[in-house]
Amino acid sequence: MKETLGTTGLILNEPLLWEKGKKGRCGFSLPRRDVESFPLDKELAGEGPEFPDLSEVDVVRHYTRLSQWNFGVDTGMYPLGSCTMKYSPKTNERQASLTGFAGAHPMLPASLSQGTLKMMFELEQYLAEISGMDATTLQPAAGAHGELAGILLIYAFHKSRGAQRSKIIVPDTAHGTNPASVALCGYRPVPVKSNENGILPVEAIARVMDEETAGIMVTNPNTLGLFEENILEIAEIVHSKGGLVYCDGANMNAVMGIVQMGNIGIDVMHLNLHKTFSTPHGGGGPGSGPVCVNNELEPFLPVPRVVEKNGRYLLSEDYPESIGKVQAFHGNVGVMIKAYSYIRSMGPKGLKRASQLAVLNANYIKERLKGTLHLPYDRPCMHECVFSDEHQVADKVTTLDMAKRLMEYGFHPPTVYFPLVVHGAIMVEPTETESKEDIDQFIEAFEAIADEAKENPHRLHKAPKRCKVRRLDEVAAARKPCLAG
Repeated sequence: MKETLGTTGLILNEPLLWEKGKKGRCGFSLPRRDVESFPLDKELAGEGPEFPDLSEVDVVRHYTRLSQWNFGVDTGMYPLGSCTMKYSPKTNERQASLTGFAGAHPMLPASLSQGTLKMMFELEQYLAEISGMDATTLQPAAGAHGELAGILLIYAFHKSRGAQRSKIIVPDTAHGTNPASVALCGYRPVPVKSNENGILPVEAIARVMDEETAGIMVTNPNTLGLFEENILEIAEIVHSKGGLVYCDGANMNAVMGIVQMGNIGIDVMHLNLHKTFSTPHGGGGPGSGPVCVNNELEPFLPVPRVVEKNGRYLLSEDYPESIGKVQAFHGNVGVMIKAYSYIRSMGPKGLKRASQLAVLNANYIKERLKGTLHLPYDRPCMHECVFSDEHQVADKVTTLDMAKRLMEYGFHPPTVYFPLVVHGAIMVEPTETESKEDIDQFIEAFEAIADEAKENPHRLHKAPKRCKVRRLDEVAAARKPCLAG
């Protein structure tokens, strides 16, 4: 690699504001008062916090320096599999900050919330159409919350038929939250292993599916970045025993406008608006995990539901079989607005093109790097590809060593050690928004690191040395964790 993106640069250390402040400094001028001052009762107000005294320059430099420590999607490429860290059009942020949306109180009556309710109503229709399902709820606050709501819908469905069941099938290529969602709803997760091609074998599902099994949770495309090619046959087996098929739609970014989930046997699925539909993901949220269902499960969707009547939008609770509310108020509306803006601006052709480019970029990386890194499943992938450190083990270099060294080349590391199906996994998800030039730089960086693993493995063991924060002592951190915050 001729030149790296990473550099030592001028990254300044920065103390806490309380260490930096000096008595008497002030960075803000209050406007002239037009009313008399009136002291607060100390018994009511208390002493109050002791804020540091800072000049304007102190404040500006403090937050600017902190911002220089961060790596964001506006800084560079996030090859971060399983959580789509992609560039999101700034116009979507603008729509979400419009005063009429941002200033709306969730307790406003429907008569004063027509714009917001119309947006929610239309977004539900768009998501149903994109997924190939019949109806949608926007209430769940994130993907795992959407999973919980989806399994509650399955529970309600079986309860309505007077035949409650005890188990749900969860493949080893499902997302890690799937078995937890199953257990939270009182079901026992039944694990099933993927085959040598990284997908679910039909015969394995046939062996475990019975009248005590409520259904199956399938991540499709799965966590290996592969499409579950046997999904139609699997859905038929599950349905023949009265079960339902849940699809974890966190990887919908690969199949928008291409796969109609309702047509391949899916009964219920969640979507991650904060992954597939524009909203930046990470840093603690917020997220949104709408759930799409077929007609059989629609009566059980959470209330209140947005309905349209004579050109007006209302919140209705007239659904006696509903599982009730799963979130206070109506969900994370700010995230919904960004997703709505993204869908409207992209249109059907743009959404399909986004998926096609995501798949193209991932397959390009797979083909370019499969001689450098071990590729456990050498077949066409979807929006992400999974390698391992098998080729570097002989040089005593691990996945973690390579990920840490990648930081010194100016790239955020990919997801490591997931999925658990692959030992020493390196999951790369380039997303549709990265150019060939940026992807080539990433590939060249990994190739250079692989050469270093043979020539100077000790260098990788100590990486990163040029970043703001050095490698942590993980053994000490595990044995003596600091839980003080």
